[in-house]
Amino acid sequence: MRVGFVGLGSQGGPMARRIVEAGFPTTLWARRPETLAPFADTAAGTAGSPAELGAASDIACVCVVDDAGVEEIVSGSGGLLEGMRPGGVIAVHSTVHPDTCRRLAEQAAARDVALVDAPVSGGGPAAEKGRLLVMTGGDDAAVEHCRPVFATYGDPVVHLGPVGSGQRAKLINNLLMAAHLGVADDAYALARRLDIDPEQLSVVLAHGSGASYAAGMVGRPGFSLAALGQHAGPLLRKDVRLVSDLAAVAGVKEGSVFGAADSALDSMGHAR
Repeated sequence: MRVGFVGLGSQGGPMARRIVEAGFPTTLWARRPETLAPFADTAAGTAGSPAELGAASDIACVCVVDDAGVEEIVSGSGGLLEGMRPGGVIAVHSTVHPDTCRRLAEQAAARDVALVDAPVSGGGPAAEKGRLLVMTGGDDAAVEHCRPVFATYGDPVVHLGPVGSGQRAKLINNLLMAAHLGVADDAYALARRLDIDPEQLSVVLAHGSGASYAAGMVGRPGFSLAALGQHAGPLLRKDVRLVSDLAAVAGVKEGSVFGAADSALDSMGHAR
């Protein structure tokens, strides 16, 4: 099974390396040539365009930042769909709007190509260890076809339903992550007002019933979300906006989870 990979950033790079090291014939494409440099000592080949990569792949994985990037890579001029043969599968690992995946899946189906959404959670360190959470949405057969590739960097690989289901689950996960950050940030602020040393409180929270992954993140560094916000703020804001749109379309009233998420985004300097 020939695999293509687009998007060799801090998370996509380790994912692609896991595929290569698992022995799959792999082709890479990147806008930034420097992201290809770490693969110079591997068996991976390179393509001159997404279309060329598509022609060389049975499964093409896309791990770029946003909806516009995914659409350009998949269906834009010189995109994957121009090169992929009937029976191929495109796997969207980016976190984007479910409607984007459904729209692209329809375009792909017209060329007898399947598209599955497969956003991931865990970051580069989890990818390096093969421990990413992979949330998939799509046709049963297409997801199963991709599973051996997903398993090189993901455990567990969870199939949640039709195209778009993986994105909805990932967006809720990220909404909750933002909310947890907001709650932890408020807790540390309260601790300072109550003359509790944040360093000592972090030890308590690491071992007590109030423990959370987010509380640990707020504590690194300086018990503030400002530093985290420089990188994570724009991405979390994007995801909270996307899930807010989904809730509005579904007629679901935003609850306390959105309030806590907004608190985190405000502290990061990236208000919704």
